Amino acid sequence: MNEVGLMRNILDSAVERATQEGAHHIYLVEMRLGEAADVAKESLEQAFEVVKKGTIAEMAQLQINYVPTVCYCSNCNIEFKPINSLYQCPECQQPYCEIRQGKELELATLAVS
Repeated sequence: MNEVGLMRNILDSAVERATQEGAHHIYLVEMRLGEAADVAKESLEQAFEVVKKGTIAEMAQLQINYVPTVCYCSNCNIEFKPINSLYQCPECQQPYCEIRQGKELELATLAVS
């Protein structure tokens, strides 16, 4: 996945939100990153350092909060935390159950002035 492109989109959204509110500086960008989002935290952090240069977020810190993966099995009508990437139901062993949480990659909050 192209973390620089992803981070550029997230930062563009952050800058747009901040300027709409009349802010001149962003000090903190807080994100939610799901365990199943297939994005490396370290790559996002490096991309953030690159894309924030020359913006009102140039001095900002990035905080990434992990969101655990939660799956749902329609056979058993249960939610569960998977133990591997098959997302297999612990009750009936059905593989690839629905992922209900854990794919997030989103801007959560900003600290601005």
